[in-house]
Amino acid sequence: MAKTRLNLGSLTIAEKIAKAQQIVAALTGNASFPTPSPALANITSAANELKSASDDVLVVRQSGKEKTAVQNQKEDALNQLLTQCAAYVESVAGNNEQLILSAGLDMRAAAVSNTDPPNQPQALTATAGDHDGEIDLSWDTVGGAKSCVVEKSGDPVTPTTWSHAGVSTRSNYTADGLTSGTRYWFRVAAVNSNGQSGWSDPAMKIAP
Repeated sequence: MAKTRLNLGSLTIAEKIAKAQQIVAALTGNASFPTPSPALANITSAANELKSASDDVLVVRQSGKEKTAVQNQKEDALNQLLTQCAAYVESVAGNNEQLILSAGLDMRAAAVSNTDPPNQPQALTATAGDHDGEIDLSWDTVGGAKSCVVEKSGDPVTPTTWSHAGVSTRSNYTADGLTSGTRYWFRVAAVNSNGQSGWSDPAMKIAP
C-alpha cells in the first residue's frame, strides 16, 4: 500500500496551515474520497484556530520587544546618572574610603591579575525568532567575558560544518537570514583578553 508523507516536523506553522488548506481544498467534492475522516470542517477549524493563536503570539512578541527596548533605554539612563554620581563622590572623597562608604557606595576591589580564558558558556537555548528565518539564542552570562562568538551548522553536524554566525557582547544573539524549515545547530564560546573558552553544548532549532 502506498504511504503518504506529511513531514510535519520540518514545517513551520504557516506551512502547516497552508498544507491543511491545500488538503481540504483537494478533498472537497472529490468523488474518490466521499467521506473524509476526520471531517474537513474539523481540519479547517483546527487550522483557523492555530492561525489565530499564532497571530496572538506574534503580537505578544512584538509588544515584548518594544517594552524591552524601552526598559533598556531607561536602564542606560539610570546607569549614566549613577556613574556620574560615583565620579562626583570620588572627586570629593579622594582616597578617603570611609567618606566614599558614607555616600552609599561600595569600594572597588583591588585588581587581581587573571591569565585564564573565560569559562565555557552554559545553558545555551534556541527558540523561534519574531520573523521567518530568525532563531533567538540565549545562554547564561559568563563572568569576565568581553564577548561571545556564535557558530552555526547545518544538519547533520560534523567537525567541518561549523561556520561563523556572529559576535555578541550580551548573553543573547539573533541569527537571521536562515532558510525556513531547515534544521540548524548553534554553539557559543566566550572570549576575553586571555583567549577563548571551550564551546558550549550545541542547541538545535528548525528555522521558522
